[in-house]
Amino acid sequence: MTPVALDPRAAHLASESTLEVFGGDPWWIVTIKALGIFVFLMLCVLMMIMADRKVMGRMQQRHGPNRMGPFGLLQSLFDGVKLSLKEDLIPRGVDRFVYIAAPMIASIPAFFAFAVIPIGPEVNMFGVLTPLQLTDLPIAALLVLATAALGVYGIVLGGWASQSPYALLGGLRASAQVISYEVAMGLSFVAVFIMAGTLTTSGIVAAQENLWFAVLLLPSFLVYIVTMIGETNRLPFDLAEGEGELVGGFMTEYGSMKYTMFFLAEYVNMCTVAAVSVTLFLGGWYAPPGVTAVFPGANEGWWPALWWLLKYICMMFLFIWARGSLPRIRYDQLMKLGWKVLIPIQLVWITGVAVVRMLVLDGASPILIAAVVVAFTVATLLAFYAWLRHVRRERAEEAHRRAESARKAQEDPSFGGFPVPPSTAQHYGSSVLAEPPRTASAAAAESNDKGEEVTGA
Repeated sequence: MTPVALDPRAAHLASESTLEVFGGDPWWIVTIKALGIFVFLMLCVLMMIMADRKVMGRMQQRHGPNRMGPFGLLQSLFDGVKLSLKEDLIPRGVDRFVYIAAPMIASIPAFFAFAVIPIGPEVNMFGVLTPLQLTDLPIAALLVLATAALGVYGIVLGGWASQSPYALLGGLRASAQVISYEVAMGLSFVAVFIMAGTLTTSGIVAAQENLWFAVLLLPSFLVYIVTMIGETNRLPFDLAEGEGELVGGFMTEYGSMKYTMFFLAEYVNMCTVAAVSVTLFLGGWYAPPGVTAVFPGANEGWWPALWWLLKYICMMFLFIWARGSLPRIRYDQLMKLGWKVLIPIQLVWITGVAVVRMLVLDGASPILIAAVVVAFTVATLLAFYAWLRHVRRERAEEAHRRAESARKAQEDPSFGGFPVPPSTAQHYGSSVLAEPPRTASAAAAESNDKGEEVTGA
């Protein structure tokens, strides 16, 4: 953390009220913005599904969709039409109201969070000076967390209302997963709030005019990347669906448009968390460093929307990259990563950020700030080394236990409680009447009728 990046003047800039430009737009401008967000998200879902399949196809040295439309660009649209035309079945015995409402509960909150995402500065739209953002709130960043938390209710209720063990287990997994990863995600936001001095998304973007928080708060940014993948139930964290062991998880009993709604909710959530990462860590709509030196007007007019879109596409690509590169992890590994790794790292990191930020705002000397940073770094490295030794010791003990169990199992076949019959017991078929072969003589059949038993030969 450089003294320039922690200058109190930057905090003053970020803490200035950026809410004055909101609330005065005509109703038709608000309507245009709302419709624009809806259309943008729907197009993003269609393009992301297509990109998901095309990019992973190239990563696996095969062609993706290439039949419907030019270069397969209409494949997602035709898939949506196909799903909408399928017969809509409702299983017998389900809670009908909750079963139908669950997909809508999962998909609708994802659209709300995008209302507070700033895409650009104030622009002239049909003769009206308005910001490229639907609205902003004093607690806009908390609204994002709230809407993300509401989405899991649809998954849980869908799994419970389906009256299926697979769907119920998928819903329970999703609830536990979202709770653990939302805690880590919220903690990654805390460091941003400390540095920006505001909870408004427009103010957070303004605080990154000189330096992006992805550089200044790198650990929080890396943790957020992990948590946003876990929050959206994407590989390698798609344990809520778990096709290998839960058939389809919470979506097992759903089809037609209700299945499409769950699918839509997943991809809209991906769009939302990617937009939040651009807003909180990648400078929002500000041009990348160095662009303003070549193009002085890069942060004026409609150009910032282009920089925002490029950053947004890069974050969306991370979802595809992770899905095509990483295998699905076990559920115990998923929970251990959330509770035992990500959350402790965030707590320690937030403590360090808060201390350094307080010293800077109090006007402490650079030497004292540097000493605190060095001491904090050394303490963190020592703790990390101690954790690595603990993990290695646990692995060595586990390997020793497995070797000992293998040795005992080799010496004693009944070790471990397996139902291995002793060698002195009667043969399995000794109490089963023998079945005469089809070519057996009548005498053999008659002897069998007398109740002779199988000898095992």
